[in-house]
Amino acid sequence: MVESNSTNPARTQGPRQPLSDFALLAGALGVGLGLAATAIYATPLWVLCAFGVGAGVAARGLWGSYPHHDLGLCNAVTLVRLGLTALLFGALFEPGAVSAWAVFWIAVAAFALDGVDGYLARHSGLASRFGARFDMETDAALGAILATWLLLSGAVGPAILILGYLRYAFVVAGWILPALRAPLPEALRRKAICVAQIGALIFITLPGNPWSLDALVSLIASGLLLYSFGVDSFRLLRRAG
Repeated sequence: MVESNSTNPARTQGPRQPLSDFALLAGALGVGLGLAATAIYATPLWVLCAFGVGAGVAARGLWGSYPHHDLGLCNAVTLVRLGLTALLFGALFEPGAVSAWAVFWIAVAAFALDGVDGYLARHSGLASRFGARFDMETDAALGAILATWLLLSGAVGPAILILGYLRYAFVVAGWILPALRAPLPEALRRKAICVAQIGALIFITLPGNPWSLDALVSLIASGLLLYSFGVDSFRLLRRAG
């Protein structure tokens, strides 16, 4: 009984400092995003709403499952990536008024920081399931927003949504088939194809690409993504019997 009482405070009080640091950083980033969005869009409303929702969900996960007493630069980098992704979200509401170059370079910045957060987490001893999930969900949101922007801007057809929304389709399928909600072991194949997915979407946003080249890149990346999710789905369903 004494042992239980001595461990509970650590579990409940441990995340308070990281959560406080996270809130301060999110507030500072919110101000910066508001200024940047005002310079790019007619209104920063959608950008700030997207960032607020994303940061709020992340803060809840941080409080509930983060095991360390230090937020770390790794999670700060992921939060910056979330901010850049939210900045792109605003472009969905002004697809004709926003420069394709602006979308491209913001996406490049968000993509360039991908992997930096994981490297920092491993080398600082702050790796966690929260950090991995935060990174993965930011990647997923970036892909979905880029695919939607490409569709709304008329650069490509609806098939581009495979690259942006297949993971969300997999999540929905898990509601119907509980076997698909089982954890998966880490796989280099999955990480490499995720990088190819986001890289392909960013490449397609590059102004001046020939339509045939964009279509080819989209086809190859979509095929790889479908293959990866197919392999994972097959293994999970076979494991469940």
